[in-house]
Amino acid sequence: MNKFNIIGEALPNIPWEEKPENHHAPVWRHSQNPVIKRNPVNGVSRIFNSAVVPYEGKYIGVFRAELVNGRPHLHLGWSEDALKWDIDENRIEFVDENGDPYQPNYAYDPRLLKVEDTYYIIWCTDFYGAAIGVAKTKDFKEFVRLENPFLPFNRNGVLFPRRINGNYVMLSRPSDSGHTPFGDIFLSESPDLTFWGKHRHVMSKGGDGWWQAVKIGGGPAPIETSEGWLMFYHGVTGTCNGLVYSMGSVILDLENPSKVKYRSKNFVLTPEEWYEEKGFVDNVIFPCATLTDADTGRIAIYYGAADTYVGVAYTTVDEIIKYTIENHEDIADDNELGK
Repeated sequence: MNKFNIIGEALPNIPWEEKPENHHAPVWRHSQNPVIKRNPVNGVSRIFNSAVVPYEGKYIGVFRAELVNGRPHLHLGWSEDALKWDIDENRIEFVDENGDPYQPNYAYDPRLLKVEDTYYIIWCTDFYGAAIGVAKTKDFKEFVRLENPFLPFNRNGVLFPRRINGNYVMLSRPSDSGHTPFGDIFLSESPDLTFWGKHRHVMSKGGDGWWQAVKIGGGPAPIETSEGWLMFYHGVTGTCNGLVYSMGSVILDLENPSKVKYRSKNFVLTPEEWYEEKGFVDNVIFPCATLTDADTGRIAIYYGAADTYVGVAYTTVDEIIKYTIENHEDIADDNELGK
């Protein structure tokens, strides 16, 4: 019997592999990684940092597609098992709320989730600099792009899968116009996805470990559990050979998610396999999506690998929460409201 529970729906066809024998880490890789390789579809050189959701008994995804001219856009994909994907050669075409074209100049690192009866895509867009874009759809045929929620410069927009105290809640990582050499995670609220406020500091970079010393950023949409909001995030360290992106785990308070309850001092996944260590950008693990099964507690994590491939990893709600609690580290004022 699980000590901790996922608060959500059953997903009996979730992709899954049991933990390998003698594997001691709380997260383990899919044995056939990467699940999306180079040149996956005509006109697209690389797909990575992408998001998936269950849809009508199957799976649908929004993928960061680097075109053969080097510019990123968002493409749809479909799958029976969430491992083998058919990717659309054409990018998603967005319209504004009046039905007029509202296409970003570029789009990358999408998150995808369902809130109530609507699916939302959050990505990094061009709003006179890197900023957060938001769009909604109910049928994956029409995509209505909303007003930009924040000013530039900002990245890693992550929407919570339900309203909290009546408001939509989004995490973000304010940045600068380049590859930010700093960065903490903040939270903002909105009654209508148009007007945003009640900004709170959530998490600081740093701690005793060096794996998240340079910056951090939100990953997949937080998972509601009996212990709090479970979230995977990326942490970045600097080395003599460049930046290294790893994945960590944190549990936020259910009703005040700007408060950190538990945060692992260790990474739970770091570049070790060839498809994570070598690619367009070496040494990157960048989580963007999870699938969860409330009945079994199983979690499948989708991550970009070396800015070139899509990888999948697995854990259970019991294992990852137990590990996060047992390896908790207080960093700065993470456990405060952040007001």
